[in-house]
Amino acid sequence: MQFQPVDRLPLVEWAIWWDKTQQRWHDEGLPSAVAARDDLYRYFGLEVYHQEWLEPRVPSPPYHGGPVVRSMDEYLRLRETLFAPAQLDAARWQALARQQAGGDVVLWCSIVGFFWFPRLLLGIEGHLLAFYDQPELIQLMNADICAWNLQLLERITDFCTPDFVTIAEDMSYNLGPMLSKTLFDEFLAPYYHQLIPALKARGIYTLLDSDGDVSELAYWCEEVGIDGILPLERQAGVDIARLRAEHPSLRFIGHYDKMVMDKGEAAMRAEFERVLPVARQGGYIISVDHQTHPGVSLQDYQLYLKLFREYAALV
Repeated sequence: MQFQPVDRLPLVEWAIWWDKTQQRWHDEGLPSAVAARDDLYRYFGLEVYHQEWLEPRVPSPPYHGGPVVRSMDEYLRLRETLFAPAQLDAARWQALARQQAGGDVVLWCSIVGFFWFPRLLLGIEGHLLAFYDQPELIQLMNADICAWNLQLLERITDFCTPDFVTIAEDMSYNLGPMLSKTLFDEFLAPYYHQLIPALKARGIYTLLDSDGDVSELAYWCEEVGIDGILPLERQAGVDIARLRAEHPSLRFIGHYDKMVMDKGEAAMRAEFERVLPVARQGGYIISVDHQTHPGVSLQDYQLYLKLFREYAALV
């Protein structure tokens, strides 16, 4: 990720496998004791990416994409509960620090960003309308989550410094961003300009986590200092060669088309051939462009890993 020569490419599966995928593999012979994420990494011979997901205590909405709050008054009543200090288990974080220092794991923290957090509370429809109908509420929510993330960062780095942080946003779909650049600049950018320098000062890479077509978002990321993007979904039309040409210093993870993984060796090889030239340039780690889906058999996945190791050596 520093654009320096390497002896091989890293073998990475950044997104945890679907539960249905894991169930299929257990039915096909994966040992039942191999179920935890880190155990699966080690069983398959992948790099161990230990992820810590860090977010306020948001109540469950009444239905997927539904609202938790609808107004400023409702948010203010919930606010104190939302931002109660996160309880960090000192012994656990000390153990993670030892593993990281020993080179056994990549330590990765995920935090919620300034598109994601208001959507969690307002629901999908309510969030998009609130940019126009309740702008003060969006601003307050984002000021709050920014302050909470910064305080959490201070506490975590008392134990260790994460290797990278992903900022959960999911603010693109298959045709591009779900908001305009004008709205991004008004409602999100000011908080990125507070958060990103604090991460950079600690030497932490920051990657935007957004599904969909991120081709336009990549420019916005550069403007606010974000280091890179994942997962670069191929089904949304993302093109890693174009991204690299237009953004020579951004870092990327993902982009291997998950939809070829049950199509046989020739299709899998063709996909590695497509992404390898950019991986050779540095600043890009090949990985599945989202969770390996249940259509992929254990035999398919073992073939994928065999080919991955072969191409990882071709640097």
